[in-house]
Amino acid sequence: MKSTSIFQPGRPRALGERGERIPLDPTIPALLPPEEKRRHRKQRLAASFRIFAHFGFDEAAAGYIMARDPIRTDCFWVNPFGMSFKQIRVRDLCLVDFDGNVVHGTWSVSHSASNIFTYIKDTRPEVVCVAHGHTMYSKAFASLHRHLRPLTQDACIFFEDHGLCIDEGHGVANNSDEGKRIAEAIGPYKAAIVADHGIFTVGQSVDEAVFWYVSLEHSCQAELIAMAAGDPKPIPEHVARKLRGQIGFPLAGWYSAQPMFEWILAEQPDCLEEE
Repeated sequence: MKSTSIFQPGRPRALGERGERIPLDPTIPALLPPEEKRRHRKQRLAASFRIFAHFGFDEAAAGYIMARDPIRTDCFWVNPFGMSFKQIRVRDLCLVDFDGNVVHGTWSVSHSASNIFTYIKDTRPEVVCVAHGHTMYSKAFASLHRHLRPLTQDACIFFEDHGLCIDEGHGVANNSDEGKRIAEAIGPYKAAIVADHGIFTVGQSVDEAVFWYVSLEHSCQAELIAMAAGDPKPIPEHVARKLRGQIGFPLAGWYSAQPMFEWILAEQPDCLEEE
C-alpha cells in the first residue's frame, strides 16, 4: 500500500488553497496524535536515507540515521543493516530498544547505533535523531585530527559547536566503550568529528540532524579544497560566533532541510510506502 506524507509531497507548502503564503511550521508534528506523530517521524526518516543516497553518502553497509520513537520512548527507529539507502521505505524501518533488540522489523540492525544512542539518550534528552555515514570528505578531514575552521558562512554553523575525538579508538562501535567514546565526543554539541570514524550529527528533529550532516560534510569538502588551493583565511571569531547564532540554531537547521525533503518526496514518493 502506498502512503502519502501529511505534508503532501510535490506540492509547495508555502502556498495555501487560494495562493496565500503559509509559513513552514516545525511545531505541526508535535501537535499530531501519537500514532500520526510516529508515522510522520518514520516518513522523514525514510526520506532521509534517500537524501543521503542522492548525495552519495551511502557506502556498503556502513552508516545509519536513527530517530527516537515518540510512543515507545525506550526505542528508536533505524535502517535495516545491509539494505541500500536507495531502497529504504517506511515499511523497512526497524524499531530497536536500547539493548539492541529488534522490537519491530525483519532485518538485523547495526549494534553500533544502539551503543551510541544508549549514551546520548541519557545525556541529551532533547536529541531526537543521530546521523552518521562513512562519507568521503569528512573521513578525509577527520584524519587531520582537528576542528573545522570557520572559512565560510556555512562552516560557521559549527563554530565552537562540534566535538573532536582524536583518542585511539577500538574499531567499529559494536562495544559499549566505543559507543560511549563517540557519545562523549558529541557531548553538548550538534556534531562531532571522530578521527578514525568520520562525523556524527544530532538534532531535535530528523530534518535538523540530516541538514547538519549534509552541511558539515560539504564544509569539510570546502576546507579541503581551500587547503589544496592555498592558505585559506578564517572568518574572525566574533563574526563566526555571530553567524552561528543566526544560522546554526535548531529551527534554522529544520528550515534549511525543507527543500531537500520536498524534492526527495516529489522525486521518490515510494519511500513512503508502509506495506
